[in-house]
Amino acid sequence: MGHKVHPNGFRLGVYRNWEAKWFAPDKEYKPLLLEDVRLRRMLMIRLKNAGLARIETERSSSALTITLHTAKPGIVIGKGGTSVDQLRDELEKITGKRVRVTIQEIKKPELAAQLVAENVAAQLEKRIAFRRAIKQSLMKTMRAGAQGVKIRVKGRLGGSEMARVEWNREGRVPLHTLKADIDFGQTEAKTTFGRIGVSAWVYTGNFPTEAPPKPAAAVEEPADAGVPVGVAIGEAPSPLAELVQAAVPAPAPAPEVAPAAVPAPVTAEAAAAKPKRATRATKASTTDAGEKPAPKRATRARATTTEKSDAPKAPRARATKKKE
Repeated sequence: MGHKVHPNGFRLGVYRNWEAKWFAPDKEYKPLLLEDVRLRRMLMIRLKNAGLARIETERSSSALTITLHTAKPGIVIGKGGTSVDQLRDELEKITGKRVRVTIQEIKKPELAAQLVAENVAAQLEKRIAFRRAIKQSLMKTMRAGAQGVKIRVKGRLGGSEMARVEWNREGRVPLHTLKADIDFGQTEAKTTFGRIGVSAWVYTGNFPTEAPPKPAAAVEEPADAGVPVGVAIGEAPSPLAELVQAAVPAPAPAPEVAPAAVPAPVTAEAAAAKPKRATRATKASTTDAGEKPAPKRATRARATTTEKSDAPKAPRARATKKKE
């Protein structure tokens, strides 16, 4: 019955990597996890207008590395890098460790599910019709090269008293296929009549998988079965090969076949002495000297035909009409 699974968590460890890459013992795990949650919330609020799609953290014994995937790196960096320096100082005060901030640009923000959901939420906050906002976002994402998009909104849509769920989809979004690269993002639109949740799924194709290894070339057996195994391979014969060779008897030689008798060439005299088979035509022509051949039966058509004279026909004179 309708067990919903997070698309990123479903593929975690199989095709997708973790966003938090660090390890800690049992006593230190809880404070570090809460610290990660605080840092992410602070960065999402501070860089709300920078198009922040994903935050990755990596810890070492004395340093913390934060990678920001953003569609607008200029807003994060600021003039001369002043914004990044201020952000780094704040993070170092919170964590008490040396912090390194890395920025990676998202070249196609239409294919990032988190940015697609934030775009729809921003339009809902500006009182744009939810169906129009969903349809425009679907068209932009499909034009950017996605194979499938799904957007869902939940809440008091259009200011209605009863909350409901509306969604739309283009292309295909195979949620149950592990190798399908599906990005998921969700956010909330804060409107005057309540909050509206927005979720987006973007399917961009399958994860690249390794090609299957090619099978090894089959080793051909030696043509002569009597040759030892070690000699056929090119190595010195081992005791095991000698035992195998002694156990397997050598094949018996094939019996000699006597050559077939060659027929003698046929001479002209022998050919003349051989009686030839009489054909039907020769049988009909060979009759007794005193007897005449029986007359052939005349057909009806030949009986009715009469002999025609070879003389040419005289031209028929035409009667001329006399003019009165």
